[in-house]
Amino acid sequence: MINSTDFRTGLTIEIDGGVWQIVDFQHVKPGKGAAFVRTKIKNVETGAVVERTFNPNEKMPAAHLENRNMQFLYESDGMYTFMDMETYEQSELNKEQLGDALNYLMENMEVSLQSFKGRIIGITLPNSVNLKVVECEPSVKGNTATGATKMAKVETGYEVRVPLFVNEGDTLRIDTRTGNYIERA
Repeated sequence: MINSTDFRTGLTIEIDGGVWQIVDFQHVKPGKGAAFVRTKIKNVETGAVVERTFNPNEKMPAAHLENRNMQFLYESDGMYTFMDMETYEQSELNKEQLGDALNYLMENMEVSLQSFKGRIIGITLPNSVNLKVVECEPSVKGNTATGATKMAKVETGYEVRVPLFVNEGDTLRIDTRTGNYIERA
């Protein structure tokens, strides 16, 4: 059990059978009344973020997440197959479980699968991935003074806003946390 005064960013707790991660917290001691802890917590399974206050003596059970290094093998009929790098055991996830990770997922990519009580609840990708541009408008000479951008489609089907100098066939580094273009690779 974790006391609410011991909350810190990144800590995972169990509330009503769900797994929540603390995104932000603040200990508040008003002039009148009792102190409390104001938090912003994120549901690890759904991604929903809510604000909640806790009494300073309130205790919550810690949620112990198990992380396993896995390799993405292939997609078949909407099911995505991953293999454990140590035991060679395979697990399947559907599109809903993967969410935005589908925008960056490539065959043979190493990821980390998070599970809670034997149930897979999330996937953690590398912070950035290199993806090849398969479709974009051609560059226009002389239109570089304003820092203009254009849309480019990468090999996973994801569309990202890129500078005008990026061409079809270029390999881009994309931040998986924000979905933004970082640089040409």
